[in-house]
Amino acid sequence: MGSFKRFGLILMTSSACAALSACGGADSVASPGAGSVVIVQPTPTPAPSPTATPTANITAAQFAAVTAVNNVSITADEQLAIVNAGTNNNVNGTGAALNGIYPTSSTSLTTATDPSTLNSFFTSTNYVGALNGPNDTAFQGWTCNAPGLDFGGGGTSCSSNSALATYIGTTAEASAASCPTGTIDDGLVQSRKACRLPQNITSNLTLPKVAGVFYRLRGQTEVGADLGSSGGAGVTLTIEPGVVILNDSSEATNDLLLVNRGSKIQAVGTRSLPIIFSGQFNLGGNANFGDNTQGLWGGIILLGRAPTAVCATGTGPNNAAGSSTTCQLAIEGVTGRFYGGANQTDSSGQMSYVQIRYSGIAISEGNELQGLTLGGTGSGTVLDHIQSHNSADDGIEIFGGTTNLKYIAITGADDDGFDIDNGYRGFMQFMIAAQRPSGATADSFSTEIDSNNAEELLPRTFGRYANFTFIQTAAAPAAIRLRGGADMTFINGIVKSTQQGVACVNLMAGAGSGEDRTTIRAAGRGPTDNNGPQEAGPPVFTSVYFSCNGR
Repeated sequence: MGSFKRFGLILMTSSACAALSACGGADSVASPGAGSVVIVQPTPTPAPSPTATPTANITAAQFAAVTAVNNVSITADEQLAIVNAGTNNNVNGTGAALNGIYPTSSTSLTTATDPSTLNSFFTSTNYVGALNGPNDTAFQGWTCNAPGLDFGGGGTSCSSNSALATYIGTTAEASAASCPTGTIDDGLVQSRKACRLPQNITSNLTLPKVAGVFYRLRGQTEVGADLGSSGGAGVTLTIEPGVVILNDSSEATNDLLLVNRGSKIQAVGTRSLPIIFSGQFNLGGNANFGDNTQGLWGGIILLGRAPTAVCATGTGPNNAAGSSTTCQLAIEGVTGRFYGGANQTDSSGQMSYVQIRYSGIAISEGNELQGLTLGGTGSGTVLDHIQSHNSADDGIEIFGGTTNLKYIAITGADDDGFDIDNGYRGFMQFMIAAQRPSGATADSFSTEIDSNNAEELLPRTFGRYANFTFIQTAAAPAAIRLRGGADMTFINGIVKSTQQGVACVNLMAGAGSGEDRTTIRAAGRGPTDNNGPQEAGPPVFTSVYFSCNGR
């Protein structure tokens, strides 16, 4: 187990958080640490310049950002034309249509399109965005709130120490509690019983909800051992509704939970009893903990046996069917843990009604731990009703695989909300990405979609987003970055960039010329193998409401 240096714990400013409230298929695919908190005192935020009254029609330069890769670029006019080639899109929207993450009206902001026509995974809807008007309760109860990121319904604050302590149980209950079999008694911590997980979980383990008890991660905690791309079944970690799992702030190793290939996690909460992963300071013991905190622990990593397009040296290559049994790749953020295989329907278990708070650690540039990291997880993995809050890196990053997701809220991430790479092929619906409004990295996007600048690797990145709300507050080029030849369809969405100078889309190609530029070339013109060309054509935007450039 490696011990890594924490790259940085960055804090949002409370006033910046509050600003959010004013900002407003391819049918052939299977699916398609612990340590001390470092306090960085923020510099005063200058008073914002008055927002200009939007013109009737946005210009291409305001709508789309142009970025050259390998001397190849897609002009702003071309990007706007691609969006306008779709149906029911409104590129001239304004931020007044949203109040925080909620639409101000129960009438859909633009004419919706039924996403279930793309694939049966999608729920049929008649509205755009993740929420159906100002009274939608779909994200209430199982989420936590932050300034400017209030889901409503009387939910508690993510940073409230007292609320989390009450959720765990009373001091008297903690004093009387015993740690369940298979866990280690660490005594009372912040007046609650700490029951530590073993670092190597080698047999099935269940974590029941016990009044007064929280569970503890110390170091790199692993479920099972890596059984390879085609090995047998491993072990299962079962987490019952209402359980709280915190990191161990008493020692310096990076705390994280990793589920190896072949093993599973069954973390299934309920709307009223979500499972909460967080940092120990969320329970108290550090005066500097609050709404601004990030990066207290490393997050959750799930590794599976579904295909990846990027293969380690000496393995692969893969093909359009993803049928290589040798292609595998090491996951970032840890050492020597691999994902990949040929099983598109592989299951790493289920996570439902789960909060992942204050996670994410940058080990080095391009080597980070996110809130939730998926490496080669298959379509048998069930992920829904998950919130990643205040990750010091991406909210969720997906490397290859075929897992579908529903009801995902990314709030306060320091980097991208949804980041997909390495030949991921899947569907997502009911998505919220609401960024921290200042201090995020310069390339923080609501979603970043690519193929690792490897334009012709197979299988190609392929995704379908439906019913999404992206609130882009970081000073990145745009809210949506799409590059690397990835094939995407966006349907029933709301995209809002709150700052002047920040576009809505940034379509990029890194190879080809003219009509053969990757990412925007016609269907069927991509690389070929014995399955034929795997190319779905230019990105498709249908029923998306855009409020760009601070309009």
